[in-house]
Amino acid sequence: MRLSVGGEDKELSELLDRALTEFNARATGVADEGELSVRATDDTGAVVGGVTGWTWGTGCEIHMLWVRDDQRGTGLGTRLVRAAEAEARRRGCRHVAVSSYTFQAPDFYRKLGYTETGRTPGVPGGHEDVHLHKHLTDD
Repeated sequence: MRLSVGGEDKELSELLDRALTEFNARATGVADEGELSVRATDDTGAVVGGVTGWTWGTGCEIHMLWVRDDQRGTGLGTRLVRAAEAEARRRGCRHVAVSSYTFQAPDFYRKLGYTETGRTPGVPGGHEDVHLHKHLTDD
């Protein structure tokens, strides 16, 4: 057996995703619903914001939320998260989890009804990773 350490390995990531998805389905009896995305584009077709994540069973996780600088403060972030939550509900999800560094947007998520469930210290610059959760029935 040999271990190889390196940077990004798309082939390995795809293999692990498939293998863990199969394992989780066998262990729980719940099939993977899959990836979730919401894309916002302007009139020229340029991406101005988006959300990525996944749903599985009754849970959803937001991996990334981004809004282009010139669109921040316009309500686009709220629209993106609300669209992701609506799709999660459509897929049968009852809760959403997300994490956001203290220098990013934990207060934004709190305003949308998310509750802090924990923190992971040690982020560069003295920051923390804030873990948040929301019951979708709270709306």
